[in-house]
Amino acid sequence: MGRTKEPRPAKLFMSLISSEDGIVRQGLDDLSLTFGEIDFIGERLPFDLTDYYSKEMGGDLFRHFITFKKLISMAHLPDIKQATNRLEERYAHPSGNRRLNIDPGYLCLEHVVLATTKAYSHRPYLRDGIYADLTLIYRNKSFQPLEWTYPDYRQEKVIGLFNQLRKRYLEELRERSVDLC
Repeated sequence: MGRTKEPRPAKLFMSLISSEDGIVRQGLDDLSLTFGEIDFIGERLPFDLTDYYSKEMGGDLFRHFITFKKLISMAHLPDIKQATNRLEERYAHPSGNRRLNIDPGYLCLEHVVLATTKAYSHRPYLRDGIYADLTLIYRNKSFQPLEWTYPDYRQEKVIGLFNQLRKRYLEELRERSVDLC
């Protein structure tokens, strides 16, 4: 019989997609009030590999990845997704169309997981209408995409970013003397 133990805390990250710099700045302020200090804001990346959000959010979409200083319990991912959904609603047009898309997830040493409200065969149900989307796995000294990984998360630049975030996360764990076994 195996002994149960809680996994080490994970690094909370979010992807913010919008066409409006001002809404992103407001979102960053609200996210830091809700989830604590933001310790990384990635460069502005074009969001142009799909037109999935174009009808709702318009064209010229861009993305920023952000991370937070405070590490989280993986079990909190559904609560975090519910909170980001409420923020998206707050910033929406009166018509209901979103102006800011916030996709939370966590990074740990082994993988990158996104939270989603959309069920699919590779997305295990967590709770409260939220599913886990295993997006990248760490193998052969780098994160690797899976057959269902979104095209934008397959890009070399994005995988490189997550590899760098993993290195920073590992340093944080060592600084906090978290068990790495």
